[in-house]
Amino acid sequence: MTKPYTQPALLVLLLSSVLPIKNAVAADNGDTSFAIGEHLTVTGKPLADAATLLGSVDRLGRDVAQSSDSDYPWQLVGQMPGVMLTDFNQGTTSGKLSFRGFNGEGDINAVKLLIDGIPSNSNDGNMPYLDMIFPLDLEGIEVVRSTSDPRYGLYNIAGNVTLLTRSGGNYLDGRLSAGSFGRRQGQVALGHEAGRLSQNYSAGYLSSDGYRDHSSLSRKGVSGKWALAATHTLTLGASARHYEARADEAGYLTGPVAARTPRASNSYNQYDGDSRTMNQFSLNLDWALPKGQLNALSWLNQLSDDRYVTFSEGSSQQRRYTHETHYGVRATYNVDPQLAAFHRLHLALGISTEQQDNTSERYLTVARVPTSQTRDWRYHLNVSGLYGQLMMEPVRWLRITPAWRLDRVSGSLSNRLTDSRADANDYGTISQPKLSLALLPLDNLTFFGNWGRTFQIGVGAGSYRTSPSQPDLAPSINQGWELGIKYQPTPDSSVRLSRWNQTASGELEVKLNDPNGDYANLGKTKRDGIDLQGTWTPSEALTLWASVAWQEAVIVTPDPATPELAGNDIDHVPHRLISGGGDYQLTPKLSLSASLRAQTRYYLTTRNSEGHYGAFTLLDLKARYTLNSHWELGAAITNLTNAHHEYLWWDNSQSLHSPGDERAFTLSVRASY
Repeated sequence: MTKPYTQPALLVLLLSSVLPIKNAVAADNGDTSFAIGEHLTVTGKPLADAATLLGSVDRLGRDVAQSSDSDYPWQLVGQMPGVMLTDFNQGTTSGKLSFRGFNGEGDINAVKLLIDGIPSNSNDGNMPYLDMIFPLDLEGIEVVRSTSDPRYGLYNIAGNVTLLTRSGGNYLDGRLSAGSFGRRQGQVALGHEAGRLSQNYSAGYLSSDGYRDHSSLSRKGVSGKWALAATHTLTLGASARHYEARADEAGYLTGPVAARTPRASNSYNQYDGDSRTMNQFSLNLDWALPKGQLNALSWLNQLSDDRYVTFSEGSSQQRRYTHETHYGVRATYNVDPQLAAFHRLHLALGISTEQQDNTSERYLTVARVPTSQTRDWRYHLNVSGLYGQLMMEPVRWLRITPAWRLDRVSGSLSNRLTDSRADANDYGTISQPKLSLALLPLDNLTFFGNWGRTFQIGVGAGSYRTSPSQPDLAPSINQGWELGIKYQPTPDSSVRLSRWNQTASGELEVKLNDPNGDYANLGKTKRDGIDLQGTWTPSEALTLWASVAWQEAVIVTPDPATPELAGNDIDHVPHRLISGGGDYQLTPKLSLSASLRAQTRYYLTTRNSEGHYGAFTLLDLKARYTLNSHWELGAAITNLTNAHHEYLWWDNSQSLHSPGDERAFTLSVRASY
């Protein structure tokens, strides 16, 4: 690590010295989670049970989420500890989140996304379905950074993110906002309960001229959720979402052009843009049995994306057409056995299957007119798994949670350009043992540790034996551990410190601009770091929180063809991520908020020879004024200091830049009934 490990320890001592320690009581004995905003109640449905998942679990409350002026939900997740945002700022390819030393470039996507428990990654592990959710419909967000969560297999390499939308209640909520760069947004959410039936609806629209030339955007979506209490023990549910987006792409600028005219777009990008349509449907069942709880969920996701993109002046425009249909079923059974020898027992069993039917086509085009086709794939992927987890408390101060997950992969790919067919690699049964421990010497003090294995397989053609002479590839196995402490000196303050490590064997990264979908072998990699976060409410009017993540991602044993990469940093991974904020109730009607996000520089390639880029510090301010019990006015300033920030990548011979937004203002009005 580039920073001495003594630094976080000194920070913990400093925080402990300024936090009052009288009447120390923990809100939930053994809960290692960290919350920003209102606390989310764990209902046993999409959210993790903090008692069985001991480690870096972070939650964002609905008060923060629903008042957000973010263009996309992934930007909202950037407030969470240890989360890195990659802001491409290219139309519907707007950006993404990542953590635990994985970058957001797209060559390795290591975070599983769930919306109300529905798996929501595209085949390549990206997160287009995030865009379907508008802030006013959010109940909260949960981030799990760990290899010890057994609930999910595919894409769950470094952890997972769950977006939880509103369920139940009686309300009518609307919000209008307008701001810089021609930004206009309207949202409405409705909830109604009568008898045994609850209904929730939402609709959202956003349009923007964009900070840069040729970057206009429009997004719109609608959703509905229904739940029927068939009996006092059985609840049946359904949900449906539809989303459409159209956007122009400003493209990437050379360094001199970006420095001179950051709002410009290249002339060769004038025909670049994207149209995207997505649907998501689900059915669910929650059944309280005499000796346990059964939860079942089935889903159908549909993605249609048609993108025209020109990456640099010397490259051709491409048309990238994607159509994906994902569907599956997951069931879990939870029970609390009563044994005299144990203070507490909890058993969780789960089974799932995730199926994909996908189409991927690529063309070379001129002004959106095709000249040749470079890809034509039709492929099916099936990943099925099961897991068991047992949480044991032989005594009140000791919690032991072993778990085991098994997954199998099958499928086939048809390459219609070459008239060939390939079966999926025989990965065998992918075994993922896991273990979590907690020591609870005091109600307000928890020592925790976890260990586990996760896996990575190829995406696109990378999951298949596309050559008869090609041997079956083994999955890349990630093995990680974490040791930490959470201390809650008062009900209104807490601090959590953890040290983590994650290694991978045979790590693969897809060559993003290769029509054949080939891979580069990074080899054996190591990621490790230190996470520190704390929150303090010194008075009823003021709440403060902050987090710092030190991280490092290096190539330990590279591919034999590139021995010079040994010891190099993995590209686009800053060594430090910082986030923080505060809320101050200035008067009974006026509240003020501030949030900060910062990161250090990173290398553009694994060669580490193109220099350091990407550091920034961004500060946002927000004010909310309550007119009465129904109406609220808001004002926000993003990037208050007008700091320069941009996304960069290396195009073989030069860096290409996507400048980020300058200072922006937003005014809003919200009505709640």
